[in-house]
Amino acid sequence: MLQDNELRRRLRDLEADNVERTEGKADKDKFGEAICAFGNDLPDRRQVGTLFVGVKNDGACANSEIDERLTQTLLGFRTDGTITPFPSLHVYRHTLDGCTMAVVEVTPSDNPPLKYKGRVCVRLGPRRGFATAEEERRLTEKRRWGNLPFDQQPVSGATIGDLDLLRFREEYLPAVIHPDVLAENGRSIEEQLRALRLVSRDGQPTAAGLLICGKDPRSWLPGAYVQFVRYPGNTIGDVIQDQKEVSGSLSDQLRRLDEIIAANIEQSADLSGPRQQDRASYPVTGLQEFVRNAVIHRTYEGTAAPSRMTWFDDRVEIASPGGPYGMVSIDAFGAEGLTDYRNPALAEAAKAMGFVQRFGSGIPRARAALARNGSLPPEFRVEPTYVHVTVRAAL
Repeated sequence: MLQDNELRRRLRDLEADNVERTEGKADKDKFGEAICAFGNDLPDRRQVGTLFVGVKNDGACANSEIDERLTQTLLGFRTDGTITPFPSLHVYRHTLDGCTMAVVEVTPSDNPPLKYKGRVCVRLGPRRGFATAEEERRLTEKRRWGNLPFDQQPVSGATIGDLDLLRFREEYLPAVIHPDVLAENGRSIEEQLRALRLVSRDGQPTAAGLLICGKDPRSWLPGAYVQFVRYPGNTIGDVIQDQKEVSGSLSDQLRRLDEIIAANIEQSADLSGPRQQDRASYPVTGLQEFVRNAVIHRTYEGTAAPSRMTWFDDRVEIASPGGPYGMVSIDAFGAEGLTDYRNPALAEAAKAMGFVQRFGSGIPRARAALARNGSLPPEFRVEPTYVHVTVRAAL
């Protein structure tokens, strides 16, 4: 947290490229663009950027009401997915020389370029805007590759020839990049791949690149599939009702899993009352959220184990390799609002393509769907090396 003397200095410095002031509380786009620009740190100052809310452009107090709703809105930029990769920021309500304001301190990212709603925001001096192709290239070159998570590390031996470039151009690129940026059309395919963390600075596909757009992800990441098995009855036996290995790109896997879930859910109708009451053995949304988490948040490093979905007559069990990650502990797993990302590029891709509504909301959404369906709450078994969830049938 910056000291008061430094906050005063920044409030008065009208030419700084790491300061923004605004008296309005409702301009969410302005907040998001400023946070994104500070995270990108195009001038490479490597200093915290500061957004002041509740002050005028000249630094004078605007006498705005700074309430909990505003601070929660600002804090939401850290995980709501409008800024990707996720920014590192600190939000607090502060009174300085009699003026109450909200302060957002943004740490420059090791993993630029950051995008707000698909556009790379930058700031040079007092100017805030969107990056040119050359500025975006400079940001990509700033990336501190040694600090990146596994999904953004290059995969030894892979080449751009192992990526499905048609899928990248037709499916992924339009989902993750703002149409205005695509219309400029000034970036080469390799520059686009590099900026989106799908290839390294040397042009070698990353784990995320192979998982999102790879022609055959399993040939490089052997555990990159979901094993589905359905047994008749309530125990594992010699007889298997159905079995599938669901592999391919991230979007192919998630769409195929949606089909499997829909095909195996049973429906019933209660006609005893004045109105027909329909009920499902499982809510589609609940199972979707759990299996998507198993694909997106599992570990792909150092294991050939798949994620698993095992379907019995009375329950569905979903398991994924890799325990809780980062700030999520075993004891705190599943707590609302607590989230961290082992595979941030993969999570970004899933959200951009519509498989994730809001980061950190998957388990709460699944719990709510189960409750609406009259199902029992999910049962978690969380260990250092895996996460396992059991969902009981409602019928």
